[in-house]
Amino acid sequence: MNYDLIDLKLFAAIAEERNLSRGAARVHLAPSSASHRLARLESNLQAALFERHARGLQLTRAGEALLGHTRRIFANLEQMHADISPFARGLWAQVSLYGNTNAINCFLPEDLGGFLVAHPQVRVTMKEMTSPEICRSVIQGEAEIGVVAGEVPQEALTAFPYRQDRIVLVSTPDHPVTAHARVRIGEVLDQPFVMLHAGSAFHTGVMNYVAASGGRLDVRIEVRSFEAVLRMASAGVGLGLVPRSTTERIRSVRPFAVVDVDEPWAGRDLSIIVRRDSRLSPHAQALVDALRHADGAALSRSAHDEQGSSL
Repeated sequence: MNYDLIDLKLFAAIAEERNLSRGAARVHLAPSSASHRLARLESNLQAALFERHARGLQLTRAGEALLGHTRRIFANLEQMHADISPFARGLWAQVSLYGNTNAINCFLPEDLGGFLVAHPQVRVTMKEMTSPEICRSVIQGEAEIGVVAGEVPQEALTAFPYRQDRIVLVSTPDHPVTAHARVRIGEVLDQPFVMLHAGSAFHTGVMNYVAASGGRLDVRIEVRSFEAVLRMASAGVGLGLVPRSTTERIRSVRPFAVVDVDEPWAGRDLSIIVRRDSRLSPHAQALVDALRHADGAALSRSAHDEQGSSL
């Protein structure tokens, strides 16, 4: 089709200004040139993009659809420039790392921080997925490194231990569920729940596990972080499901109780995975090595912090 990025930028400016002259001025074009470009764009698309009214221009439905696509095109262009610009500044390598919600929220930020400080010319692209999706992505070569929970296809992937964690219930200290040291999820399905938001790998995984057992969670509210789940649960909004590491790292405004979930899927032993038949780049291998030793470094920091707090 015979139009270019300038035409799309002009169209977006006119749509936002609802005026051809003001839109043309925003992209530094004369009104006559802008009018010609807009007419050519509508001709190429074979659709009217604006309705002309006394108060200005109004988008047609075709125009509304095009505006959405145009904004995404320019957002993708900005991301493209952001991804490429580090190479002009001397970036040596880019490493792709996919992790589940537990790893990304509880462990990877601190562990990656230390690695990136030590390797300032390495960029890490991180994406959140469910563990099965991460395994498939690493097998297919979409990601160099994954951090997952649960079983790993040993014939295609090499796995290294990373961290140990477990999904637990959190509630107010006086909730009836706290009379038990551990509960089956089926025993609390009559209770309202606070959950991490739909679309997160954690939410998808838990809901699938519960559905596979024939149950359904009564999700009263969804929030954007494990900390928010913990705060809501401690306020009595509902029972929360979070990794145990969250309860150890985050101090809620109110006291809360922790009860183990007695289900096979509640175990969250995390593994670092790489494709068995591929050779990692030196920087990806360095990241794998750093993550494999991160648990020991974290324990050392924790012991040091405890010693310091007792002085």
